[in-house]
Amino acid sequence: MSNCYLDTSALAKWYVNEPQSEQFERFIRDLSHAIISRLTACEMRCLLARRRRAGDIDRDYEQKAYSCFEQDIAAGHLIIHSCRDVHLVEAVNLIDQLAPVPLRTLDAIHLALAMDAGVEAIATRAAHSFAYCIATSQLQ
Repeated sequence: MSNCYLDTSALAKWYVNEPQSEQFERFIRDLSHAIISRLTACEMRCLLARRRRAGDIDRDYEQKAYSCFEQDIAAGHLIIHSCRDVHLVEAVNLIDQLAPVPLRTLDAIHLALAMDAGVEAIATRAAHSFAYCIATSQLQ
């Protein structure tokens, strides 16, 4: 696959060993471009802190995982798509357009960002399993 937007729930599998981490590793290595957003960066920081507070990881692991995440951004392995106000407006529109789908706030924002980035697909963790979720061309 050429390019894919990675939401935080999927990307976490790259930094924290959890179910389907190996499957996600194979997937991400085959991508030409792994697209994330600043929202992803904020959520990743929060996710790691939450895992530490829950006792799933210790402080050292938390710091190393976030440092690896930042290094992947700096090295260009993860490409950040900028967040703008227009994405929040589009997220509201998507909630209306996809009314039968129970989109949560941050999921709608991620979807708006992915569509704007022009990616082929979105990777997310759905129903506790890793999935390559949506071909964005179906939404346009």
